[in-house]
Amino acid sequence: MPNWYLDMTTLANYWDGKTRSYHHTAPINSMYALREGLRLVVEEGLNERWARHQANAELFWEGLEAMGLSCHVKDPALRIPALTTVSVPDGVDAKAVAGRLLNEYNIEVAGGFGQLAGKVWRVGLMGFNSRKENVTMLLAALKEIL
Repeated sequence: MPNWYLDMTTLANYWDGKTRSYHHTAPINSMYALREGLRLVVEEGLNERWARHQANAELFWEGLEAMGLSCHVKDPALRIPALTTVSVPDGVDAKAVAGRLLNEYNIEVAGGFGQLAGKVWRVGLMGFNSRKENVTMLLAALKEIL
């Protein structure tokens, strides 16, 4: 079934003035969110934003290593700064740790899928959440729980 949700091709066809197709109510809240997100990127600067994400990811990776934890992707050059997969140590219940992070620290991390279910945590450090204070808080919470 076709999806009209933020279909930029359909929206472009409305705006070109040359075509007319089935009209629908655009998800206006999504348009406002997209505009605000792009405004924040422009305000900070794209290169500065990339550098911030990289620096915070590296801080996180170094902190994990200092705790004896490792990233699932061993080569840092192949990692995505906005999303880190942390290998769950043997004998640790991944879901229980994620639950405590959420309930005790209001920090949400996701588990792995498929073959990685129960074997990794997926930690997003993106946008506003990619801040040094968030990285240090997460590392401290992980250390306390583990």
